[in-house]
Formats: sequence, structure tokens, C-alpha cells
Amino acid sequence: MSDAGQPNSETTWMQRLRDNDTTAFTEIYETYRDKLLAVAYNRLCDLQAAEDVVQDVFASLWHQRHNSQIENAGAYLATAVKYKVLDRFRREQLLRQYQQVYQADIVVNPATPESALQYKHIMQLYQEEVNRLPEKCQLIFRYSREQGMPVKEIAAALNISHKTVENQLTKALRHLKGNIKNYFSIFF
Repeated sequence: MSDAGQPNSETTWMQRLRDNDTTAFTEIYETYRDKLLAVAYNRLCDLQAAEDVVQDVFASLWHQRHNSQIENAGAYLATAVKYKVLDRFRREQLLRQYQQVYQADIVVNPATPESALQYKHIMQLYQEEVNRLPEKCQLIFRYSREQGMPVKEIAAALNISHKTVENQLTKALRHLKGNIKNYFSIFF
């Protein structure tokens, strides 16, 4: 506890941070990094993912440094880690749902030429939508869906973070779902 009239270190840190003091940021980082990493790892059970979350939280603190409502760095960082972990769980769940939808086989009755033609048309529309994705997003999507590469392998092959791969897959699936669902409702 600080002496009467003396601001505590949290208040001092935040005031220095608002004044763009990078030393204050370093002190906060060194004080809280390991604690936050432990919290994130405890929930995610993935060291790389936990490190990504902690880095995002510290980047957010730096970007929000002029926000006068942040008085306590420790409380802000702990809350931010919890929200980032929850956000990551939501994105992963959404990604799994999209994967289930788009990996499901469309049943085609080869006995009817009409259904074979519909299937061919849908696959053509699907390829056109995939081709409309931005180049990097398209590449990541093709590695994942056409070559069956897991996220870690894609990240290593492209020398990018796992989070970037997950974000690009989510972006691709959201685009495809939005543009293709109308076609499925027409045909099925």
C-alpha cells in the first residue's frame, strides 16, 4: 500500500503510459507478462495461442494508453486476457461449425442426370467464389480444404502465425457461406 498522498505504482504507471513513456510500458509488461501467460495457458492449453493472446492484450494496452478510464493496468490486463480467450473460443467454435458445413458431402444420386448436373453447377459456383477470395486468403483456404493441411502446417509453410491462418480461414468461410447459401437453397 502506498503512503498517504503518494500515488500507487498502478496510477503512476498509467499516468506515465498516457505520457507515452515506453519505460512504464516495459515495467508493466515485465510485471504482468508471466501471470497473464499462465492465465491464458491455463484456459487454452496451447502455449503459442496463450502467447498470441498476451501479445494482443499488451498491444491493446499500448493502443488504449490515452484512455483515462484505465486506472489499474493489472485489472485491465487480466480482464482483457479473459475476453481475448473467450473471443478465441468463439472464433474456434465458429470455424469448427463452418468446417462441418463445408466438409459435409453433398449426396448426389448418380442415377439422375439432373442431380449430377446440379452438383456440377454448385461445384462450379463454389470454385468461382473461392477464386474471388483475396490471394493469401485463397491460398490458406486451398491448403486447408483441398490439401487437408492443419493450421500449424499452413502457418509454418507460409511463415505466419496460427492466429493469422485461423482468421483467414474464418474470413474465407464467412465469405463462402454468405455467397453460396443462396445457391443451396435454390437447388435443395
